[in-house]
Amino acid sequence: MDTKNKSITIGGITILPGERKTVDLVVGKLYTHSELTMPVQVLCGKQAGPVLFVSAAIHGDELNGVEIIRRLLKVKTLSRLKGTLIAVPIVNLHGFINHTRYLPDRRDLNRSFPGSEKGSIAGRMAHLFLNQVVKKSTHGIDLHTGAINRSNLPQIRANLDDEVTMSLAEAFAAPLMLNSDLRDGSLRAAAVKRNIPVLLYEAGEALRFDETAIRAGVRGIINVMRKLEMLPKSRKLVANTKPPVIARSSAWIRAPHSGIFRSVVQDGARVIADITLMGVVSDPFGESEMKVYSSANGIVIGQMKMPLVNEGEALFHIAQFERSSVAATSVYDFNEEMSDDSTLPYPTEDIPTY
Repeated sequence: MDTKNKSITIGGITILPGERKTVDLVVGKLYTHSELTMPVQVLCGKQAGPVLFVSAAIHGDELNGVEIIRRLLKVKTLSRLKGTLIAVPIVNLHGFINHTRYLPDRRDLNRSFPGSEKGSIAGRMAHLFLNQVVKKSTHGIDLHTGAINRSNLPQIRANLDDEVTMSLAEAFAAPLMLNSDLRDGSLRAAAVKRNIPVLLYEAGEALRFDETAIRAGVRGIINVMRKLEMLPKSRKLVANTKPPVIARSSAWIRAPHSGIFRSVVQDGARVIADITLMGVVSDPFGESEMKVYSSANGIVIGQMKMPLVNEGEALFHIAQFERSSVAATSVYDFNEEMSDDSTLPYPTEDIPTY
């Protein structure tokens, strides 16, 4: 039997069952005397259930997640929400406004957790987010992209050795999953320390929208919410999507020397060590050209987008699998599915149009 949901208080504002409110968490004041805030929208369902936070733009130049959350909040099925959804589309507002990954103190917010109430802006922001959002949640999904001038194939990174996290990662249904160690100071490490399972979704590149990555993100979050029974199961018949494949290791291919870089492979391509040509690095005259071959078997899950590179700079990120052919098929099927509205596990009218 369903039970009534409990109210939730964030930033001193109480959201009752059945209510939807936006709360501006105040981080502090800048030297301009203007307030630095963190906008949060809370949907408190009428019936009890998990409390899920979905966050984006911890790195202020990572925009895909902002659009994913915007679309998510327009999905009509949320009117039948059980539990509570805490949506934080722009965690790092200062970085978002200034198109930068970092904060004014040049610190990376995702290396500043658990933070401090009396620390730097990064420390205060981390402390506020952890205490006002993460600690009040039972589960979390953190949305990211590659760094500036670097792309990432849609992928889930998580502690796949944890049974609960693994089940949520499978439900998200990104084409690939990477078993990822926790990093000191990261949001994920701070959450896991408090027994809150968190998925990290990586897709696209900084300061750019990627339609496939955005669609997959919206679908993935809805899938997870259905897995948690926060949303009703879809009545729509969905294509029998194969489970994502797992990479237990990855390798980087670096520039052999400085020059102008031309890639000849796409994200998601299957590569073979010492055989697959990845790209060419040359001088401006083309008199000196060095071919770059894959150093490992696997799938390209990210690459440099800037043509100007320095010796030793990371050009490609290769995920390694027991069977690369299976991983390549998973990526192909995923791209086909994302291009076809009829296979999405939610009504097409839930997809905002431009």
